[in-house]
Amino acid sequence: MTTIDWDATADSFDQEPDHGLLDPAVRGAWAARMRTWLPQDGPAEVLDLGCGTGSLSLLVAEQGHRVTGIDRSPRMVDLARIKLAGTAEAEVLVGDAFRPPVGERKFDVVMARHVLWLLPDAGAALRHWCSLLRPGGRLLLIEGVWDGVGIPAREVTDALAPLAPHVQYERLSGDPSLWGRTVDDERYAVVARPGRPAPRPRHTEVVDVHLILRRGDEVLLARRAGTGYADGLLNGPSGHVEDGEDVRAAMIREAGEEIGITLAPDDLRVALVMQHRAPGGDPRTGWFFEARYGAGGEPYNREPDKCSELAWHPLSALPADMVAYCRAGLDAYRAGERFVVHWHEDGDSIAYDEKGRSRAIHLPATGTPGTAGAPS
Repeated sequence: MTTIDWDATADSFDQEPDHGLLDPAVRGAWAARMRTWLPQDGPAEVLDLGCGTGSLSLLVAEQGHRVTGIDRSPRMVDLARIKLAGTAEAEVLVGDAFRPPVGERKFDVVMARHVLWLLPDAGAALRHWCSLLRPGGRLLLIEGVWDGVGIPAREVTDALAPLAPHVQYERLSGDPSLWGRTVDDERYAVVARPGRPAPRPRHTEVVDVHLILRRGDEVLLARRAGTGYADGLLNGPSGHVEDGEDVRAAMIREAGEEIGITLAPDDLRVALVMQHRAPGGDPRTGWFFEARYGAGGEPYNREPDKCSELAWHPLSALPADMVAYCRAGLDAYRAGERFVVHWHEDGDSIAYDEKGRSRAIHLPATGTPGTAGAPS
């Protein structure tokens, strides 16, 4: 591990043109920047980590904020105390910027200039510094890469991403008034506002209903046409639940619209429930209902613009040219399964592939209380 001579490092910073903010023009430029980074709605509690001789701490105090400076070099702390001697509500402590000696105190702003790059674990430091902030507080970092040393902005913003939903990057290299000269290396400020990220949108799914109309061992299938999706393939009478409907009402409506039968609620039995994802699509949940032939009248094709034919097919010998989702549901129904996940990979075909791998996963269900397999 590299050993850092902190006193020598601090000296080298203050020897850089106006790092100690001795030039009035440079000092004024930094004061103007600080006003944009610090709260302006009243005095703030500011923690200045690795404060050195107190140059930025003094600017903070002069803008009406209460500042606590931390530096591990006793010599730097002595110089900072002299610089801040005439400033009310300012203190400077000897301590490590990585774990500043502030006990349980919380701050509105935690700031550090040219400190993070010196620490052995920048990510751990950022996590701890964020924990020192009050709700709504901000972390102000002034860093860069010069003469081949330092920490790139991308590394800092990546480390802050899981800690702060709001991270503001500001390039400082292009402003010579901050440095007393033109610089062409990477210098920047980052203002991060930790807090709870915006809640992720609630997961929503389309709900489908599917009719398994039974005539003995046969089921009624419809061949899709003119819909733009899976045209030419067979599936059962089906549709989407509309806003305000329950699944049973939706099934009764779809049966009437597609095959002209008028089902009563008591005509329906839940066959299975399946969560499905089409190739490249979003998840959806399908309710498959069983009804017996003769309930609600004789079926016929009420939507010839969407269906080219209706036909009965043996459940025990289903045709291959089916929508894979529907075929998986009927296969599970015939096998006595009641809960199924059918999750296509993006490269899968919408059509059933009798030679391919089935995407259906059958989920075990509990038994009826008091029967074998049921919880006791």
